[in-house]
Amino acid sequence: MSQNAWSPDRPYNALPPLPPPRDIESRAVLKQCIPARAALAELKQAASVIPNQAVLINTLPLLEARASSEIENIVTTADRLFQHVHDEGKADAATREALRYRSALFEGFRALKVRPLNTRTAEQVCTRIKGTEMTVRRMPGTMRTRGADGAIIYTPPEGESTLRDLLANWEGFLHAETALDPLVRMAVGHYQFEAIHPFTDGNGRTGRVLNTLFLVEQELLTLPILYLSRYIVRSKAEYYRLLLEVTRKQDWEPWILYLIQGVEETATWTTAKILAIRALFEQTTEFIRDRLPKIYSHELVSLIFERPYCRIAALTEAGIAKRQTASVYLNRLRDIGVLEEAAAKKERLFIHPRLMQLLTREGNEFAGYR
Repeated sequence: MSQNAWSPDRPYNALPPLPPPRDIESRAVLKQCIPARAALAELKQAASVIPNQAVLINTLPLLEARASSEIENIVTTADRLFQHVHDEGKADAATREALRYRSALFEGFRALKVRPLNTRTAEQVCTRIKGTEMTVRRMPGTMRTRGADGAIIYTPPEGESTLRDLLANWEGFLHAETALDPLVRMAVGHYQFEAIHPFTDGNGRTGRVLNTLFLVEQELLTLPILYLSRYIVRSKAEYYRLLLEVTRKQDWEPWILYLIQGVEETATWTTAKILAIRALFEQTTEFIRDRLPKIYSHELVSLIFERPYCRIAALTEAGIAKRQTASVYLNRLRDIGVLEEAAAKKERLFIHPRLMQLLTREGNEFAGYR
């Protein structure tokens, strides 16, 4: 076997640097980029016209966090995430870890205003996901195994200097190869990051955060709200198979087509979800203004959309009302059927059932108000 040949049980220090040696923008790839770019443009437009963008920031990234964590067999529910998003300390371990994914996405989003996507961004994101300081690996022994029989299927490169050199090349490819479509660069860059596998844990989730951040950096999105992990979690075996085929055969086209198709499908799904949320927001506003004109305010409606699980303290913190009045407001919203009160050990908890239905179900239908 050649010293540079790939073997699943040997560190792949000969991982080829980017760009790939062959033409990766095939006719099929370029054709797939067209509807994907159009779907992203529609998503960007839908996000820009919703009355309160905080509604999107506080909801859709939680769905991405749940799905991306599920890919790594960290399983929680959307209900738990929304219930504990402002009370993380009382959540179970899986929910806390998924909530850290959301925090990592936001931290990386803010970092883009300071510096372009780079190795430090990846370290920052992985640190937030894992809840402990994560830097590029120094020790050997990291490998991927097959769940069924424990067989080694991939051993990433080893040696901190080797990993940092590969990451520097990865950074350069993302930002210098501007002749390539950004979606192609995202797909190629995602493979390379996962193949480098720079951290002892959290690489998959970090890589998926970086995908969204790259689309924001390239101005294909304005907010980190693409629910791409929904697509990957539904085709998890294919995701890992195609990654491995690039390693084994440098078979780039199927992998690139897979991920760009995922962007298109996910952007279309997310746009439809945003439009449904907007429709519910408008109906809810009209209903509350009609039934409860004395307590209606745009800020109150926005808050129950930003926080589908809402406590009295949320209203006081937002400056909407003092505690006693805030309790009256939530009780009145419950009485007219906008909210439902849930059992809670300490502070009372009010759920927005129509919004939670939209966020947790495939369809975009919701019951009207009576």
